[in-house]
Amino acid sequence: MDIKLLLTVFATVFLAELGDKTQIATFLFASRSSASLLTVFVGASLALIAASGIAVAAGHLVAEWINPKYLSYIAGIGFILIGVWTVVRA
Repeated sequence: MDIKLLLTVFATVFLAELGDKTQIATFLFASRSSASLLTVFVGASLALIAASGIAVAAGHLVAEWINPKYLSYIAGIGFILIGVWTVVRA
């Protein structure tokens, strides 16, 4: 296992998820007085594992047809466009 890659992926995804709608939804479920915190934690964890599994599989399949270097460019441009759109709409 590549520990440097593991830490990079962990840090990137962790920071991206902070304050994200997923975390807010989990926060709201956990804030219910009758909620089982363990159930909320396990449900949210399984959902993130499933979503990450889909992303890993899709990334692997797409990388067979498109050079990962170009995928990085496409993702970067996509994030820039989303940022510009967000600023324009603000």
